[in-house]
Amino acid sequence: MSYIHSFPPIAQSNAKILILGSMPGQASLDAQQYYAHPRNAFWKIVCVFMKISADLPYLERCQSLCKHHIALWDVMQSCTRSGSLDADIIEDSISPNDFHTFLYEHPHITHIFFNGAKAEQSFMKYVHPTLSQGHKTLNYQRLPSTSPAHASMTFEKKQDVWTNAISSH
Repeated sequence: MSYIHSFPPIAQSNAKILILGSMPGQASLDAQQYYAHPRNAFWKIVCVFMKISADLPYLERCQSLCKHHIALWDVMQSCTRSGSLDADIIEDSISPNDFHTFLYEHPHITHIFFNGAKAEQSFMKYVHPTLSQGHKTLNYQRLPSTSPAHASMTFEKKQDVWTNAISSH
């Protein structure tokens, strides 16, 4: 078991979309980069609708997110977990990130997309009930997890769902 912490958000004040994961996996924690596992489809998917190469350096991909008014963060600030799977997170150990401050500092966010079920479930349990009424009425949508553990959906289908959801906002 490891007590782990997430990363700071990738965001600029003009962000309109917030994409939330649950907690970085071990490959991401080791690399200190969001979605660093080579089989995670996140960067391959978002780079398609940003019209950039997924092979660009990490910093350039992050800058492109900001140029497209997309913020990236995780629901959990810390938790205890063995391995990298969301299923291994000890529920009682979850501490959420400070969304009150984040949403106040990013007032243009209108849509929050969850990268998978655990991100959505954790947000709705630990964060949503504590939000102001205005923030409770933002547009929320769960997207299929880009994790290689979510193998029941093809890459092409995930890409279609993600592209249609985010490109329409």
